[in-house]
Amino acid sequence: MTTLAAGTATTDSAARPQPGLARHLIDGAWTGTPITERRNPARPHEIVALSPAGTAEDADAAVAAAVRAQPAWAALPAPARGAILLKAASLLEDRATAVAADLVREEGKTLAEATGEVKRAADVLRFFGSLGWAPSGDVLPSGLPGTTITTRREPLGVFALITPWNFPIAIPAWKAAPALVAGNAVVLKPAELTPLSATHLARALQDAGLPTGVFNVVHGSGRVVGEAFARDERVAGLSFTGSTAVGLHLKGVLDARRARVQLEMGGKNAVLVLGDADPESAAAVVAAGAFGLTGQACTATSRVYVTPGVREAFTAALVRIAGEYAPGDGLAGARMGAVVSEAQFAQDAAAVRLAVERGAELLAGAHDADPTGGLFFPPAVLAGMAEDDPIVTEEVFGPVVAVLEVPDYEAGLAAVNSSRYGLTAGICTDSLALATDFAARAQAGVVKVNRPTSGLDLNAPFGGVKDSSTNTFREQGRSAVEFYTWGKTVYLGV
Repeated sequence: MTTLAAGTATTDSAARPQPGLARHLIDGAWTGTPITERRNPARPHEIVALSPAGTAEDADAAVAAAVRAQPAWAALPAPARGAILLKAASLLEDRATAVAADLVREEGKTLAEATGEVKRAADVLRFFGSLGWAPSGDVLPSGLPGTTITTRREPLGVFALITPWNFPIAIPAWKAAPALVAGNAVVLKPAELTPLSATHLARALQDAGLPTGVFNVVHGSGRVVGEAFARDERVAGLSFTGSTAVGLHLKGVLDARRARVQLEMGGKNAVLVLGDADPESAAAVVAAGAFGLTGQACTATSRVYVTPGVREAFTAALVRIAGEYAPGDGLAGARMGAVVSEAQFAQDAAAVRLAVERGAELLAGAHDADPTGGLFFPPAVLAGMAEDDPIVTEEVFGPVVAVLEVPDYEAGLAAVNSSRYGLTAGICTDSLALATDFAARAQAGVVKVNRPTSGLDLNAPFGGVKDSSTNTFREQGRSAVEFYTWGKTVYLGV
């Protein structure tokens, strides 16, 4: 990502974004001079997008617009709010081909993965849009004569959303949709690496008839725009997905002014493979979780614990399957896409190289891949490292998996729970008893049995424990609305 000289690309501030150009959306107007260059990670010489470098003043203007727009939006009947989200979902589906192609070009994933993500964003809008017609609150009996108790949820006001590059349209959608249907206004800071995906979401909402100022977008760095949102007293709450270090910093800022905060952060997700599991099936499950999405998911599998009876067969199958995930251009039919950036590529390579230098055995992949012709990093399978090796304990965020042997189920469960993270955890077994025990005792917000650790249903709550989350309000599913609302109890006497 490179910053160009000011004035390289300009249009009238009220003009709609041109293809490849991302702008701030503030109070209904597309503003800002696109000066920050984003290149295709699969084709390093191809400029994909230009976006503005937002300022604290831009953030202030976006929050002010949201504050002005929110009361009228909240006063609109919930079914009318939901109808706008439903229309936006249809618009995204109509535009899915173009949106998915832009997503591939700016993020690097495969076309199939990008198309699925655009569909997920549309489904999220449709799911939460439908809640505009859903029952809200409860009617409770009272011990007082002639009295009825009801509960209701009220919008908090303006919410800031800070979203990552790895799901650049799905995550903004699943944060914004529950906020909007509940009657809040939104200010979004999308990831700098993926400005076009956020623009497509904003355009769909705007074209669906969302009132001016209800949804605003400010591009730029987290240190400038994100920090301004977090410190703004008019922002009632902030939802963040990203690194643990940044998330905990933001929590400190929000806690200091008693604002609401929701964090979804890092993961070091483990799968336990037991001796009664089919090694081929278990290897396919692990590979899908480790190498799908180029391993660039907070829910990706990055460590595997295997009991002795199945270790050799499982490892051989995993190494073979890893070779089938050849990285390449997502628009050219590759099984696995490009790494998102040169910095991430270097981080992946360094993690593997240093593990090998410390004594790990590299069974598949390489640490000396050349990024010149594209950021294509082959899947890596490592074995023979110590349990406390950084490749086992620290998040890499790439297609890298460590395989370790454990003597039995109890030792494997303890190893899974040894991480400071607790986002997802999985087990491969034919034993219903052990699967049930694992589901109860695994220290993770999401547990998968004979399924990849990555991949979520939008109607189910999602979130982690330990350093993976604030472990308070969950995202996705009906319960996601709770973060964006406050509860009220009403005693009605007649």
